[in-house]
Amino acid sequence: MKPEAIWEMEYVGDVRLSPDGSKTAIVVVSLDREKNEYRSRIELVNGGTVKPFTRGDHRDSKPRWSKDGSTLAFVSHREEKGSQLYVMPADGGEPKRLAEFPEEIEDAAFSPDGKRIAFLARDQSESYTIEKPKDQPPRKIDRLIYRLDSVGWTIDRPRHLFVVDAEGKGEPVQITSGPNDTSGLSWSPDGKKLAFVSARHDTWDLDRKTDLYVVSAKGGEPTRITKTDSAHHSPSWSPDGSMIAVAWSPAPMDSPHHAQIAVVELATSKRRILTESLDRQCMPFGSMREPAWEGDDIYFTVEDAGRTHIHRVSSDGNEKPEPVVTGVLQVTAFDVTSETIAFVATKPALLPDLFVLDGDSPRRITKYGEAFASKTPLAEPIKFTAISADGSEVEAWCMKPTEFTEGKKYPMLLNIHGGPFTQYGDRFFDEFQVYAGAGYVVVYSNPRGSSGYSEAWGRAIRGPKAPDPGSGWGGVDYEDLMAVTDEALKRFEFIDGGRLGVMGGSYGGFMTSWMIGHTDRFKAACSERAVNNHLTMCWTSDIGPFFKSYFGPSYLEDPEEYLRMSPIRYVEKVHTPVLILHSENDLRCPISQAEELFTALRILEREVEFFRFPGESHELSRAGSPKHREERFRILLDWFDRHLGGRPADHKEKPEAAGR
Repeated sequence: MKPEAIWEMEYVGDVRLSPDGSKTAIVVVSLDREKNEYRSRIELVNGGTVKPFTRGDHRDSKPRWSKDGSTLAFVSHREEKGSQLYVMPADGGEPKRLAEFPEEIEDAAFSPDGKRIAFLARDQSESYTIEKPKDQPPRKIDRLIYRLDSVGWTIDRPRHLFVVDAEGKGEPVQITSGPNDTSGLSWSPDGKKLAFVSARHDTWDLDRKTDLYVVSAKGGEPTRITKTDSAHHSPSWSPDGSMIAVAWSPAPMDSPHHAQIAVVELATSKRRILTESLDRQCMPFGSMREPAWEGDDIYFTVEDAGRTHIHRVSSDGNEKPEPVVTGVLQVTAFDVTSETIAFVATKPALLPDLFVLDGDSPRRITKYGEAFASKTPLAEPIKFTAISADGSEVEAWCMKPTEFTEGKKYPMLLNIHGGPFTQYGDRFFDEFQVYAGAGYVVVYSNPRGSSGYSEAWGRAIRGPKAPDPGSGWGGVDYEDLMAVTDEALKRFEFIDGGRLGVMGGSYGGFMTSWMIGHTDRFKAACSERAVNNHLTMCWTSDIGPFFKSYFGPSYLEDPEEYLRMSPIRYVEKVHTPVLILHSENDLRCPISQAEELFTALRILEREVEFFRFPGESHELSRAGSPKHREERFRILLDWFDRHLGGRPADHKEKPEAAGR
């Protein structure tokens, strides 16, 4: 896979079944090279037939069925700005616009009788109608969480719940109000109420707790169901109306914890946790949907050792969760009816495609991943296990170069994931395929701190001064990654031990910066959107106060502990050539983190290059502009080619930005 191949990628992003399970609506994502934009279209699958429902000239997404299966609602971006909510007969016809917002319509759902649609969107203050910033009034900020990466300001544009007539009679009615965000939505079975989640207590920005609420579908004062004692997300009302399923976490400021699936009884507010026996993360990062009810059972996804599977659990808690969809894959979206389980899944050499469960075996319906693989040779990983310094077993993977020659030695790139409470594993990842396609051995792993394993594994890197202490960042996780490097060199003779590179983004960028301050084994590094100084990170990041949940004391209480765990403290020991990549609009790890590292290395006269991507957020490598994503690949490959000798000279391409 070459950098320009990202333009050829086409894959399934979401799936929703008609109520009787006979039809499936999917979202197919593609890229528009001419306009440097993402496109998505909705297609309908009926048996083995796949037909377009929308043309794909825009971004059409979030297909939602009416209860009788006659109509689909969806969100589109057919105007120059904002988004629009449409409905359209399931058998085709002209779409009818029900609502338009200057913001993204983030979720939608038909009422049980099909006469109304509830949706979520941000409600902007009047200042957003004033075009010139110099004419806008100042923002009043009185809470810590007032902006978010890839979203922007939230303090004066909270997300709220709206309801609109499904035939377009009248304007949308705002159901929730006030300065606090509303998230999640679910209709009661009788269509009279809506469930949602919000943080409306005075200290919500300090403790990060969220409550489950119920409000009349006509509006009015919401009723708080839970006791502000933990975090609730993604509500889903039971078919009999007696319970609401949620994703639940016990202590947002004591991280990390596995998200669990729970039910809350409306009559008593009693909460029942259903998934503790799994000891796994039951709401993976980036989950596309709420828990799904089918009768008395609840379906949800689970991270497990680099894979993401679908599980089922009885809502009464009398039976332990059981796997429904397993295998060497990661499920990224799913839906369920009494007749069918449909899901989107990806494998290391397969872009996300639509599958249905036939008996115990998944059957692939769409062939977008196959079409890409047929013209783009892809690498398959080899799984292996490394033994860390204290005897812990660390799961890891190795990809050979796509054009592999037996007996030849190749440079290696150690990749470190972000999070840290996320996981690498059995899914298509464009980065690994591009590096393997450029002649590199790609090694990646799930060191301690990762999700997908026991909660103790994830909590092993909590600060040493925190309750339930761990090693801190840069402790056992560093040992695990070095053990993976050693085991890869021992196990795979085709790796050239004199040409090792290391790279990662976000927490992976932190760990890259940390590693080169503690070892000279790597001949080149790329630190991307990294945390380099925990102390300054805490007062500049959109989630700065969150780090207390990992480290125990706040940065005000123990600044020295934050500096001890900061790569910038060890910068004088860095002799590895460093490439720094960062986005100028990154609010999660602000670009000042990159500037600190670059400035220090330049003063020390170390070899360093720094590329700043304008207009991009923390999500550059995943959801940035396609042209920037391609250019990022070229910069990375040029850097490692120069320092590790990856590709032959006749295969190299200079990045356009390389002398800017």
